[in-house]
Amino acid sequence: MRLVTPGDSAPASVNRYLLPHEHQVITVRRHPAVLMRPVAEVLGGLVIAGVLSNTGIGNNSTALAIIWWVWLLLLVRFVWKVAEWSVDYFVITSARMLLTTGLLTRRVNMMPLAKVTDMRFERSVLGRMIGYGSFILESAGQDQALSKVDFVPYPEQLYLEVCGMIFPSKDAGDD
Repeated sequence: MRLVTPGDSAPASVNRYLLPHEHQVITVRRHPAVLMRPVAEVLGGLVIAGVLSNTGIGNNSTALAIIWWVWLLLLVRFVWKVAEWSVDYFVITSARMLLTTGLLTRRVNMMPLAKVTDMRFERSVLGRMIGYGSFILESAGQDQALSKVDFVPYPEQLYLEVCGMIFPSKDAGDD
């Protein structure tokens, strides 16, 4: 988790969506577990291509070329997914929650903190093992652009931070 201090600046891909009166509180990338499926596809494809190359299909140069071109497409897709992951951020500011996604088509989903009426997080068994969860946000009877954020790293810590911002302590102003 990267807590943003006042002197820190978030990536330019996030800064351009912040309002002048907002300051960042938390900026995190989604958990690398989001890449598990593309990694499995590339490795599985490599094993299958290797096995098929060493069987009778390996004698047919056209079939062999097709097998390796298909694997190359899987590799290109994997590189694309890594590039997308590298520019996706979950940002919590003093006023809003933002989820910025997309490499070519940039999507920014947002929910004002003041509109959040309920928030919970879920963790699957795999999520507990490797450290990610999902945030589910609800607002007063409205459909929001940002209602679920998957693959959130450090979900317990983020959950407590965000709940503290959404539901501030009544004693916070008495200092």
